[in-house]
Amino acid sequence: MYTDTERCVRAVRSKDARFDGWFFTAVLTTGIYCRPSCPAVPPKPANMVFHPSAAACQQAGFRACKRCRPDTSPGSPEWNQRADAVARAMRLIADGTVDREGVPGLAARLGYSTRQIERQLLAELGAGPLALARAQRAQTARLLIETTALPMADLAFAAGFSSVRTFNDTVREVYALSPTELRARSRTRPAAAGDPAPGAVSLRLPLRAPFTPDNVFGHLAATAVPGVEEWRDGAYRRTLDLPHGPGIATLTPAADHIGCRLALTDLRDLTLAISRCRRLLDLDADPVAVDERLAADPALAPLVAKAPGRRVPRTVDAAEFAVRAVLGQQVSTAAARTHAARLATAYGTPVEDPAGGLTHLFPSPAQLAGLDPEQLAMPRSRRATLTTLVAALADGSIGLGPEEDWDEARARLLALPGFGPWTVEIIAMRALGDPDAFPATDLGVRRAAERLGLPGAPGGLTTRAADWRPWRAYAVQYLWATDDHPINLLPA
Repeated sequence: MYTDTERCVRAVRSKDARFDGWFFTAVLTTGIYCRPSCPAVPPKPANMVFHPSAAACQQAGFRACKRCRPDTSPGSPEWNQRADAVARAMRLIADGTVDREGVPGLAARLGYSTRQIERQLLAELGAGPLALARAQRAQTARLLIETTALPMADLAFAAGFSSVRTFNDTVREVYALSPTELRARSRTRPAAAGDPAPGAVSLRLPLRAPFTPDNVFGHLAATAVPGVEEWRDGAYRRTLDLPHGPGIATLTPAADHIGCRLALTDLRDLTLAISRCRRLLDLDADPVAVDERLAADPALAPLVAKAPGRRVPRTVDAAEFAVRAVLGQQVSTAAARTHAARLATAYGTPVEDPAGGLTHLFPSPAQLAGLDPEQLAMPRSRRATLTTLVAALADGSIGLGPEEDWDEARARLLALPGFGPWTVEIIAMRALGDPDAFPATDLGVRRAAERLGLPGAPGGLTTRAADWRPWRAYAVQYLWATDDHPINLLPA
């Protein structure tokens, strides 16, 4: 979009928050860059230059606006609605892959050479993978500076910088303030020294309006695995399996943001934890584009008007969700939760949770590889399906990470015994993140379609749903919402 100058100028003049994250405005006369909704008086069009990423602005020599904080914009929805190499690279960078594995690791995951990935990112985002990762580290550093009392040296390494000097130089370059000055200006009071929870960080996760939290939080609460997830005091809480140790996320819905408290073993996992929470709640979605397409259908228009901005409940761990999808085949929600809780208790890593009732991480495929199928209280055919899936996830023959091509992943899943269209599309929708996934055989979807006068048979419904593309996963959320199932209700 950043190449459409006229459209960008209109968005900046109207301070339209819907375009935050889609592009950034660099102001030639001041040397700063802003989000489109910046409350400052818009500059003259001749003084505006538009860039596709914060990293591109920083590479061009612009510093972040202290008023609108463009680095805290919601992520571009482009990366969650596409499956090409650039979109997959951006999802991996958001997960901290460059920080952990370097650019060669990023390229290897995508099956390209380092030069190919750098060229594609430069062409579309105006910055290479190192610059994009650097911009993300700067944002993490600002967050830690303003919300913790960590010494700056510890904070630098927690944010992913290789040295304190690089940390200081980057913060000064991006924010035109030293780290100490940035902390002094902070509106958030850092935790006191000696805080009994030194790995705890509280922040707000930005989102695009409109936002209806009922179905996403209702779904997560209704299907929560005891010990791994819970709804407590108006918030959804769950354990996180992170590279440097377990963590716990507490997510609280609000009108214009999500309150997020992260209790981490090691603050180096902060960027990844934030990325997973955003993905779980589908916070980088473009609800205006989604709802415009779906509301064009007379059958869906009343549902969209009643509760616009529904999100797709996703997952923090694709492998975990795939296992749970198999456990949920042809059983009730309560039975699926019971099966999953037994696996977590038997094979998951124990965690401590002084603030609630969380007890375990959900077991990884490697931990589940040794499970005895005879101990599973389910039909023999489903035991075989589960053990085959676990083995494929553990040996890497099935991959469900951010780097995966959605269609290729579907084909591999369908080749497994016991995997039909419903299971594959549910995994594509919630684990892979395909916004066009469509479980046409789902009983709830079919019943809702019939109540709305739409075809109830999977074939006819799929044909009818062609007009909803590429947002059929969101159409499913509106269809499910016609029922009074607990997944559609924000818990009390």
